[in-house]
Amino acid sequence: MNNPRNKRLKLVREDPWLEPSEDDLNERYNRFKERLKILEDKSGTFNQFANAYKYFGINYSSKDKGWYYREWAPAAHALYFFGDFNDWDRNAHPMQRKENGIWEIFLDERTYKKRFVHGSRIKVRVDTDKGSSDRIPAYIRRVVQDEHTKDYCGQVWLPGRYKWEGDKPVLTKNNDLYIYEAHIGMAQEKEGVGTYREFTENVLPHIKHAGYNAIQLMAIAEHPYYGSFGYHVSNFFAPSSRFGTPEDLKQLVKTAHQMGIAVIMDLVHSHTVKNVNEGINDFDGSNAQYFHPGERGEHPHWDSRLFDYGKVEVLQFLLSNIKYWMQEFHFDGFRFDGVGSMMYFHHGYESFDRREKFFR
Repeated sequence: MNNPRNKRLKLVREDPWLEPSEDDLNERYNRFKERLKILEDKSGTFNQFANAYKYFGINYSSKDKGWYYREWAPAAHALYFFGDFNDWDRNAHPMQRKENGIWEIFLDERTYKKRFVHGSRIKVRVDTDKGSSDRIPAYIRRVVQDEHTKDYCGQVWLPGRYKWEGDKPVLTKNNDLYIYEAHIGMAQEKEGVGTYREFTENVLPHIKHAGYNAIQLMAIAEHPYYGSFGYHVSNFFAPSSRFGTPEDLKQLVKTAHQMGIAVIMDLVHSHTVKNVNEGINDFDGSNAQYFHPGERGEHPHWDSRLFDYGKVEVLQFLLSNIKYWMQEFHFDGFRFDGVGSMMYFHHGYESFDRREKFFR
């Protein structure tokens, strides 16, 4: 082996069965350390690197007294912010291009206080080599569907600070997990789509009574096709509006914690829906902004797009998404969907009949 015994990874020291794969494990660990340094160098700390959701999307600035909307779209020619606040004029509010493909616009509170309000509907027009299209901001935190046109659009969500008082973590490192997996919309006895509130009132007591100390919630992030069970995500920072409001979801988590139940989120960072109108696919017209170009960016079995984890901006998008759900909604942890697809070029669809295949 290349490493002396005392310099071996703890994982290998504690599990001699891994010794034949020690070189592969060391290579992966070294690549992890190199990438971590790149991310830390970009933002100062790893924690700060994952704060992108506080910069991109729509955020209020108490210093400048107004709202910033920022978008990363390096291949786009122009972006225009529009919605209820400007009578849906697609040309009235052009965004300015900054460094590194970032676009920005500022709406001062004095001018827009009565127009840019909680519940306002918004979109962004993106001009690219392929033409002009109306899109939903990538970091949007609320997406709703028009019941008549069935069109999705972003929504300004400014409800004020949620009162988390009384909420607290419920698990320690010594806890054994007894996990109840559930889908909010399908967990009800009644016909139709269930809601966060109904789950809180009707289902959580049964889960507690059955002796579970954790729930794993499917289909939380917004997805246009209900039949996908939430695995074709379109808007990664938006809780699905078909189940209720973000505050309803926060109340669900808080109530679960008060009952001694941890809440785990089914997180889909392995791929995303191809939909252009609802999601982030082809946002800047390059076909390779968040994803690998060509065939490598297409999942052959899931009919979806595959993230390019080699891009710092993509890692920042996804890592910020993790921090967002933990900080803003107090999720205790995550079950990552499609990990095999994230790790292997064959997406986990080949047999692992030999040890070496786990590292290829």
